[in-house]
Amino acid sequence: MVRRNMEKFTNVMQWGKLLLPLSSIRFYPPPFVLRNPVLEGVTSAINDGCEVAVLVFNLKNMNELSEELSQSLFLQFKKQIKKIFRIAVELEIEKQNVITLHDFYGDSLTLYIKVDDARLCLSEIDSLMKKITSLVERSLHKHYPSIQPIFVTGYMFVEKKYYSLNDSIERAHRQAIAMAEKRVKSEFNEMVFSVKRIISKKDIILLAQPIINVATKEICALEMLTRGPKGTLLESPLPLFSVARQTGMLYELEMIVIEKVLGQIKATRCRQDIFVNCTPLTLGNIRFTRDLKNLMQQYKGISSKQITFEVTETDSIEGLKNFIYNLKMLRLMGFRIAMDDTGAGYSSLSTIGEIMPDIIKIDRSVIQNIDKNSLKESMLKGIMLIAREAGSLVVAEGIENEEEASVLMRHNVDLAQGYFYARPSALVNSMAT
Repeated sequence: MVRRNMEKFTNVMQWGKLLLPLSSIRFYPPPFVLRNPVLEGVTSAINDGCEVAVLVFNLKNMNELSEELSQSLFLQFKKQIKKIFRIAVELEIEKQNVITLHDFYGDSLTLYIKVDDARLCLSEIDSLMKKITSLVERSLHKHYPSIQPIFVTGYMFVEKKYYSLNDSIERAHRQAIAMAEKRVKSEFNEMVFSVKRIISKKDIILLAQPIINVATKEICALEMLTRGPKGTLLESPLPLFSVARQTGMLYELEMIVIEKVLGQIKATRCRQDIFVNCTPLTLGNIRFTRDLKNLMQQYKGISSKQITFEVTETDSIEGLKNFIYNLKMLRLMGFRIAMDDTGAGYSSLSTIGEIMPDIIKIDRSVIQNIDKNSLKESMLKGIMLIAREAGSLVVAEGIENEEEASVLMRHNVDLAQGYFYARPSALVNSMAT
C-alpha cells in the first residue's frame, strides 16, 4: 500500500513538472503569526519573578455620553480618552513596569503592569488607579467642560499556576472587569460567594516563617503567612486579599486569620513570639479592639505579649479615625506593634513617628543585593539609626544568601528572615520547642 502511494506521488510530481514550468512554481513562507504583546510581556514579567496585575478602567456612562455628544464629537472624545490615559500612565508608572495599555472594548481600557510581589501593597494599586483616573478626569474636563465622565475600576492578578498562561490572562481580565462593573450574574458575584465561603468555613491555611536572631542564629519569632483553599484561584494571598478588599470583606477575612493564628498557637502549644499581618483598614476599624478582646477570651491561655501586629501597607493612615487610638489600646492590652515595608512604598519617617513601632521591618527591596550596593547599605544605616532613636528592634526581610546576611551582621541588625535561614512551613510542635 505504501509503495503504491509513493508511486502515485511520484507520478503526480512528474506530471507537475510537465504542466508547470519551474519558473512558475512559488515557494511561500510559513503563515504569518501575529505577535501577542500582552502574552509576551506577561511571560517576561513572570520569568523575572514578578506578579502581573490587570487594571481595568471602565467608562460607566459611555452610552449617556454618546447621546449627549454628536457622532463626530463622540468619536473624537473616545480617541482623546486613550491619548490622555497613556499620558497619565506614563506620569504615574515607571516605563519598565508597564506591559501594555489596551482598549479591548469600547467602554474600557485595560492596563497590564508588572509588580515586585515582595514589595506589593494592594493599597498602592488602589491609590495608583485613583491617581490615574483623577488625572484623566481633570484633563477631559479641560477639553469637554460640559460633560462628566464616570469611571469605575477593578483589578486582578494573573494566576501563574493556571494550565495555560493565555487563558489565565483572559480569566484575570474578565475578573478585573467584573470587579469594576459589579454586575449581577457576573464573575464578581462568584468571587463574592467564594470569599464569603472561605470566611464562613474559615478555609485558610497558615504557614510560619522563622525570624532569626542574626547574632545567635536562633529562632526567636515566627511570622504567620496566609494561603487560601489549595488548588483554587484564591490560594495565593494576592488574589485572596485583593478580592476581599474590593468586595468589602477584608476586615472579616483578617479577623479569621487572627482567630486561626490563635487556634494554631493553642493546638501546637507554641511558645515563640508570633507576628500577624494586619492592614491599617483593619487596625483602624472601630470594632477591632472589641472583637480582639472577645477572641482573646476564647483563648485565655495565650498571652497578648506573645503577639505582634505587623502593620502592612502603611501608605496612608490619614482619615482612619480610630487607627492611632486602637494602637494605644493594643499596647495597653499587652500587644506589640511592628511596622512593615520600611524603606519601600509609602513608609516614611512621619509614619514611624506616629506609630512609634516596637519593631521596624526593613523591606526586601533594601536588602536585596545589599552586599553589592553601597547606597542600599547607607539606607540600612539610616534606618538603623532611626530605629535606635525610636527604641525599636530591627528585622531585615528577604535574606537570600550568605553575602546579604554578612552585611546585616556587620551592622548589628537584630533579627532577620528569608529563604537563606528558613522557608515558610506548617506550624507544628517541633517548631514550637
